[in-house]
Amino acid sequence: MNDLDSKESILEHKDIISSKLFLKNIYTDFYKILKSFKVPKNGLLIEVGSGGGFLKKFIPKVITTDVLKVTGIDRRLDLENINLKNNSVSAFYMLNVFHHIKNPRKALLEMERCLVTGGKIIMIEPWPTLFSKFIYKNFHHETLDTNLGWKVEGKGRMSDANGAIPWIIFRRDRNKFMKLFPNLKLEGITPHTPFKYLFSGGLSHPQYLPNSFYPILIFVEKLLKPFNNLIAMFATIVISKQTKSSN
Repeated sequence: MNDLDSKESILEHKDIISSKLFLKNIYTDFYKILKSFKVPKNGLLIEVGSGGGFLKKFIPKVITTDVLKVTGIDRRLDLENINLKNNSVSAFYMLNVFHHIKNPRKALLEMERCLVTGGKIIMIEPWPTLFSKFIYKNFHHETLDTNLGWKVEGKGRMSDANGAIPWIIFRRDRNKFMKLFPNLKLEGITPHTPFKYLFSGGLSHPQYLPNSFYPILIFVEKLLKPFNNLIAMFATIVISKQTKSSN
């Protein structure tokens, strides 16, 4: 596999996602979640960290972005220094991206500036639970440390991360978040997806079950939904902007 932070890795991830049924179906399920939230019609739709994904198939008007400009990505975008106007964006969509942002506070300030009133930040991110902490610690290359602060050390686009960052900011330090961002409302956090991503092998490992097992995992996850606070590996987080930014 290519260097995780290289342009080549984006194209490689695109091939991996399209070739593994579990992973392609999981991305499809996640994109349907992102699409399900209503957002204002008077602004841009921005996907942050699009990588090898395919959100545009579900939200055709979305502008795909990444910190690297490669084939299939509409434009380059640095979330800590967004080259967009105030009050110009209806939604920022992120799938497994926010926990890679090196300075989340600065990124939130920038997204707040760019969002129209009622605009949303909609993200699906790793989520620490009793089950997921064991999995991420023992079977995943990324750090998931709930004791750290708001910043991610390092400069790597993909190689440097803390999977616990969303939990730290929006759950552990929720009062701090509300104080720092009074114009951003945390609308909800929904833990989900305890097993199917694990058995997909993700972007780094082979798929661990035959394709025919995917519907079975969906059924099992539905049965165990009441226990997602204990076993979920991901969460959908939705934040909305309450007032207009001054120019």
